[in-house]
Parts: sequence; C-alpha cells; structure tokens
Amino acid sequence: MSSKGSHTHITNQIITAIIQNRSFDTHLAKSPFITHHFSNPQRATQLITDTLRSIPRYFFQSPRSMGRQTGSRHRTPLKQRNLHQESINIHKGITFFGLAAYRDPQKVKLGLDKALEFYHWVESQLGFNHTEITCREMGIVLIKGSRLKELYNFLKDMSRRSSGGLVTTMTMTCLIKCLGERGLVNEALSAFYRMKQFRCRPDVCAYNTVINALCRVGDYKRAKFLFEQMELPGFRCPPDTFTYTILISSYCKHGLQTGCKKAVRRRMWEANHLFRVMLFKGFKPDVVTYNCLIDGCCKTYRIERALELFDDMDKRGCVPNRVTYNSFIRYYCATNEIDKAIEMLHRMQELDHGLPTTSSYTPIIHAFCEAGKAVEAWNMLVELVDRGSIPREYTYKIVHEGLKSVGRTDLLDSEICGRIEDGIKIRYKQVMKVKAVMSAEPRFSLGENCDLEEHEVA
Repeated sequence: MSSKGSHTHITNQIITAIIQNRSFDTHLAKSPFITHHFSNPQRATQLITDTLRSIPRYFFQSPRSMGRQTGSRHRTPLKQRNLHQESINIHKGITFFGLAAYRDPQKVKLGLDKALEFYHWVESQLGFNHTEITCREMGIVLIKGSRLKELYNFLKDMSRRSSGGLVTTMTMTCLIKCLGERGLVNEALSAFYRMKQFRCRPDVCAYNTVINALCRVGDYKRAKFLFEQMELPGFRCPPDTFTYTILISSYCKHGLQTGCKKAVRRRMWEANHLFRVMLFKGFKPDVVTYNCLIDGCCKTYRIERALELFDDMDKRGCVPNRVTYNSFIRYYCATNEIDKAIEMLHRMQELDHGLPTTSSYTPIIHAFCEAGKAVEAWNMLVELVDRGSIPREYTYKIVHEGLKSVGRTDLLDSEICGRIEDGIKIRYKQVMKVKAVMSAEPRFSLGENCDLEEHEVA
C-alpha cells in the first residue's frame, strides 16, 4: 500500500471508530499501522489534522442544504448569532434558521467529545507532542461545534504548557476568522481582546480579520473604531492595503444590500473617500480594490466613475481581470447596451486579461433573449460551449424557448445540446454532494422533437 493510501486508510479507520463511538484505548494504540505512522512527526501531524477536519463534516452538518456550502459568495448576509437563544430553541424543539439549524445535538456532542478524546489520546498513548497546527485545528472543531467555553479552557491549557508555541498570534487569528465566518462576531471580537491573555500580540493580520468579521454583519461603528485606532500616529499595527480593501469592499456590498437610496449613496461616497485617502497615504491599490469599487459603481449606475477607475488601473500598471470586465458586461446588459457588453468581452480576450467563462457569457445571452434576439443568443451559447464551459440549466432553457418562439429550432445542434445536457447532469451530481435536498436529475432535458421535457421531481 502506498504512503498516501495508507494515510487515507488510517484516517478512515479512526473516523469509523469515532462514528461507532469506540473508545481510544491502549489496544488501538498498538496497531502496527498507527505506530508506524506516528514514528514520523510530519505524517502524524497530517493524520491528526485530517482526522480533526473530518469530524465537522460527519457530525456537525445539517441533513439539509443550508449551512453546507463551503464558500460565502451566494449566502445571504451574515447576522450575529445568539448561542444562548439557539440552545434554548434546541432544548424546546423550536425550529430556527442559520448555520446551526437542523443539526442533531447528540451527533454534535458525540463529535466534540470524541475529538477531544482523540486529541488527548495521541498525546498520552502515542507520545505525540502537539504542534501549533494541531492545536489550531482542535480549536476550529470546538468553534464549529459552538463550544466556546470549552474553547477558552482548551486554549488556557495549551498556553500554560512548558513547551510553549502552541497558541500563537497566527492561531488566534485563524480562530477569529472562523468565529466571524460562523456569525459569532461578538465572540470573535472578544477573542481578539483576549489575545494578550494567551501571551499573543495582535498584528495587522489579526486587526484585518476582526474588522472583516465586523463588516460582514454590518457593524461599521466598531470596525471604524478599530481602523481609526490603527491610524493613530506611532501605532504598532498601522493599516495596510488589505485594511483599506476590506472596508471599501464592505461599504460597496453593504450599500447595495440596503433598499434605501440615501444609504447607497452614503456608502458609495465613503468607499470612494477611503480610496482617495488610500492613494493620498501612498498605498498602491491592487486589482481587488479596483474590482470592488468598479462593481459597486456599475451596480449603482455610476458608469462614468467606473470607467474613470478602469482607466486609472491602466495608468497605475494594475492589470484588470475577468471580474473587472464582468462588472461592465453586467452593467451594459442591464441597460440594454449589448454591443458594448460584447465589445468588453472581446477586449478581455484580445488583451489576454482573463478567460471568459459562464459568468461572462450568461448576462449577454439573457439580454439577447429579453430583446427577442434568440438566434444571437444561441450563437453566444455555442461560443460558450466551444470554449469548454457549460451554461446553467435556466440559460439553456430560455434560449431553447426563444428559438422555439421564433421558429428556428433547426439551429439546435444535437451534438451541442448533448454536451450541454451531459455537463448539466455532471454539475448536478457535484452540487448534490453539498445540497442533499436537490433532485437527483435536472428538471429539463431535450426531447426527440427538440422540445424541453420537464421531469417529475420526487
């Protein structure tokens, strides 16, 4: 058995023992595979890390789709969670929503207990000396299980050890980031202020992490307080480019999420003001900073300012990417200036500023369909498929219906349609791994007479 296969096999064995609620004893510690693996500290660290990362996946996830996505792009804006109220709701059987909704409390308790047992077992029975990495992963497991009291007791125990180096500034920064991502922003700020308790000194990365967590829930008052603290003369952690980018991005996103035009104007003004302050203090904005501002300006129909920023990127030697062009493409499609959107798409290709994908073509295809130009929409769809991308099922459906309405179903190529349908089915199988409540098959497929047939969903 290869080294990688042996590592996976042992990890699966340990996870199986945890699921079966078997105790970690001396007999298991004498297993030849485990003793061989723990003879190498690097392999042992990797094994412990993989095991601890697997526990939230098997014990903390909801059987429903909410809370199972690994990214945050398509999620609704975060809100500050109340762990006390959540525990009361679980005890009373009251349904609530959020990252901890629909979880099985018994499974969560079992996962946390076995994770702590495993963590101490590898130290007592196998003689493993825990590192900063394993300590950090154990802390993340406790956060994902909403056990903050146990987290601080664990960190106190690790920081008091004579070996030292287990609870570092990097460890606390990662835990603050995890707390912020879980909607526990007050707890993240508390962990930030308690860093000195564990002999850790906050650095600029820690400040940026907690500012980002506060901005994600719209708490700009406390975020601005920390930012102003960093700007004080002689402060140990002055702000950097990332600090300004976090605030600019948050102002743009938060302004668009509000339904008040006055609030949108205010947030966009603050974002542009911060950008000018950033330039005045000698910071060089990167492509992410420009993308945040350009996207905010395009979505608020300030195209002159967006084009001004786009030209400024070229002057400062900052190369735009696909995200930059997609903001303009979406704006021009929303204002029914499809020719300018296609011009932006071709410009991106000619200047080699990124490879256009589904996110670049979809707004143009939808704009053509809304304008009644189904043939042009089909041509763009064929171009997208020829580039190796697969459109969304909804995009495929509206183009097909558009061609059918103008009587041009003869353009539907069976090979292209087959590639699109096969790609949609593969995508469904991938998405079902994180969204278990989805139907097993796409709801629409191309029939024998080029008609979209709707499938029944169980």
